[in-house]
Amino acid sequence: MQGNILVTGAAGFIGAALSQRLINEGFNVTGIDNMNDYYYVALKEYRLKKLVACKNFSFMKCDISNADDIRTVFESFSPSIVVNLAAQAGVRYSITNPDAYITSNVIGFYNILEACRHSNNLQHLVFASSSSVYGGNKKIPFSVEDKTDKPVSLYAATKKSNELFAYTYSHLYGIKATGLRFFTVYGPAGRPDMAYFKFADTLRAGGRIQIFNYGDMRRDFTYIDDIVEGVFRVMQRAPENFKVYNIGGGRPENLLEFVDVLQKELVRAGVLANDYDFEAHRELVPMQAGDVPLTFADSSELERDFDFTPKIDIHEGLRKFAEWYAEYYG
Repeated sequence: MQGNILVTGAAGFIGAALSQRLINEGFNVTGIDNMNDYYYVALKEYRLKKLVACKNFSFMKCDISNADDIRTVFESFSPSIVVNLAAQAGVRYSITNPDAYITSNVIGFYNILEACRHSNNLQHLVFASSSSVYGGNKKIPFSVEDKTDKPVSLYAATKKSNELFAYTYSHLYGIKATGLRFFTVYGPAGRPDMAYFKFADTLRAGGRIQIFNYGDMRRDFTYIDDIVEGVFRVMQRAPENFKVYNIGGGRPENLLEFVDVLQKELVRAGVLANDYDFEAHRELVPMQAGDVPLTFADSSELERDFDFTPKIDIHEGLRKFAEWYAEYYG
């Protein structure tokens, strides 16, 4: 990889972790983020503080939905590789706040594509898609060859639109683009709106956590370091035109078992007392609108093309999260 690397959403969970990896590898990284308050900004500032202390990282606060801002970034830094991780996240939030998803995930991504189209220096565009594009597909595991034309949330629809836009720009303008369908990413300094983080917050406060679909949920949880490793490898080799990959561990975990491991690791880390009564602090509730009961990644194409499959299991991953959580909250 040569030249400057642009990471959008650099103060976000995946964006910050990827930026740190690239910095450690010696690359010049420009990060942008709008620092919105979808979840508390202090966590984004915490992630960003570590990055801006590095001499080969520069940061600009701007919004990908502002075309003028994006043009300025491309003109100023002339990135050779762009990793678009900026997006309005969250399945359930998209049901009540659709405008945020159209603005960021559709218009914002269009602005990135237009800037890439007019760039004379671009070598590769890598962008975040999501396992949510598979909707309610019954065939498992989910393969990149499966149909993805029945999204069950607006968030999923915007991510599918990103893939379609990128494919079209690749076909029309020769942009080499790779879309990555992430499967339930978790880990230290993660997103507080994700279930495992919310569970930790609720249990620490002595509240009752809600487990959807009466616990009959399975998720292909993927630890953040595995996601970063996959993205890093993909960045280094652009496709001939357009390509999509799954990044998931291929080990769907029952949500009740996942929560049981989380509770034990929170106890081990000192966040919860040894005699914490977990049974008294959980509630089994119906499925939420826009949710799906199972995600399961077939990452064989990623393994074939890049010799990589996520490896960190939930025991190791949740232990690292619990240790970070205990340190972060003192």
